[in-house]
Amino acid sequence: MQAWQVHENGEPSEVMRLAEVARPVPGDGQVLLKVRAANINFPDVLMCRGHYQVRPPLPFTPGVEICGETEDGRRVIANPALPYGGFAEYAVADAAALLSAPDSLDDAEAAALHIGYQTGWFGLHRRARLEAGETLLVHAAAGGVGSAAVQLGKAAGATVIGVVGGAEKAAVARELGCDVVVDRRSEDVVAAVKEATGGRGADVIYDPVGGEAYTQSTKVVAFEGRIVVVGFASGTIPSPGLNHALVKNYAILGLHWGLYNTKNPKLVQHCHEQLTELAARGAIKPLISERVPLAGAADAVQRLGDGVTTGRIAVVPTGAQA
Repeated sequence: MQAWQVHENGEPSEVMRLAEVARPVPGDGQVLLKVRAANINFPDVLMCRGHYQVRPPLPFTPGVEICGETEDGRRVIANPALPYGGFAEYAVADAAALLSAPDSLDDAEAAALHIGYQTGWFGLHRRARLEAGETLLVHAAAGGVGSAAVQLGKAAGATVIGVVGGAEKAAVARELGCDVVVDRRSEDVVAAVKEATGGRGADVIYDPVGGEAYTQSTKVVAFEGRIVVVGFASGTIPSPGLNHALVKNYAILGLHWGLYNTKNPKLVQHCHEQLTELAARGAIKPLISERVPLAGAADAVQRLGDGVTTGRIAVVPTGAQA
């Protein structure tokens, strides 16, 4: 089969190589899956660079979420078991963690209804306890992680403010349903959010960016607000001032979604059921900005790493239906 492999760490476009390799052999409790679609996530970029908290042995195949097909023909959503990731024609995954792919979504959309949406659901509902009528601020609102949070916030009855970088991404955020869109490249984010909220600020702030975005969050978080930290796409990990959190009376909440797979897997299944229901009634629909063939995966991963993509890019192996 064909698979992308990383033999040394570096920029994805330089270290990802497409090769002919043997199909992976499932271990105990694992299944072999034909990859129907694999979505590109920021952890794929970080793993190529050697900067992710999980460091699979070299060489490895990136691709942390797929819509796959079992040997008996079932469409499933899975996190491949590294080092046999999803940017390949076949991958392996833990049988106990397979989730049914919703009939309402195609393969690429189904693959994207996993990490980003699970993270959004846990972040907004389990950690921040977002309530209808509250204001939600989403950084990088046009990206794969941010777009999921925007849709989930709207589905929960929140007023959603989306922060983006550039006019193209601003247009995407508006199409996603943001009530207010702030272009950080041409606007003062803090002033714009304060104006949009009448000076009150946002009740919940969803931050997959870190760096300057986190600093802005602390300046616009409302009384009893919650800042949910889900990643550091900016490359800069903030150092929170806990005295500031005390004086302004807000909470800083960390979210490592992957822990739920081992600490409380039943919640992951419950979340998937909620997401499937929301997708069935059209309340959420993953934004797939591109579908690329397997040969285009390295370039697409690099573009995500460079911050020039919107939504999700799906890698579709030859012969698969996207």
